[in-house]
Amino acid sequence: MRLLRLSARILGWLLTPFVGWAGAHIGGMLGAFLASAVGSPRLGIVLTVLFAAIVGFGGLLAWLRLLRRSPELQRVLHVAEDATPDTSDLISDE
Repeated sequence: MRLLRLSARILGWLLTPFVGWAGAHIGGMLGAFLASAVGSPRLGIVLTVLFAAIVGFGGLLAWLRLLRRSPELQRVLHVAEDATPDTSDLISDE
């Protein structure tokens, strides 16, 4: 049971990078959609990368803000108030 709890906790901690990745993917798709109307391939690539970076970073900031402001989410995902993983009770024997 302890291994299952630890696995669920680690998967919860991996939500933060997943949110950043998903935001970058959505931003890249939006950028590629807008770049399809542009005649220059270089400008299209720049638009795609720029949109991916902006939306990915913005999504990550929004997720961290939500994580820092929600005590319920902190408790469920076992993170500290600064949105870092809380490992204090992993070391103790249960």
